[in-house]
Amino acid sequence: MRPLSKKEFIERRHKRLRQKVRGTPARPRLAVSFTSKNIYAQVIDDIAGKTLVSASTLDKSFGDKKPKANKEGAIVIGKAIGQRAIEKGIKAVVFDRGGYRYLVSEKGKNRVASLADAAREAGLKF
Repeated sequence: MRPLSKKEFIERRHKRLRQKVRGTPARPRLAVSFTSKNIYAQVIDDIAGKTLVSASTLDKSFGDKKPKANKEGAIVIGKAIGQRAIEKGIKAVVFDRGGYRYLVSEKGKNRVASLADAAREAGLKF
């Protein structure tokens, strides 16, 4: 049996996670996704199957100051998704880290933890 690639391992971890995490109208799911060039975040009601709020590094609202797909970009996207959710009346969410590891170490935080903390600072409750 061949070893799993990084992408396959993330997909397996996400599949396990999604068995436990569901978004409801009262407490929708904040799903995050990362590529090498972009960061995406969505607040999703799984029962209705609708995306309520979204933010990404591709949004035109950032203009020429488009954030990068690094830790600083994750902070910008976290603040944006938090503010947009609060404007729509969403105060509490369930965090779906998308199979990515949530790391906080002596060196600092990774993109997932940075995005989550920025969303919390904007007013969302996890």
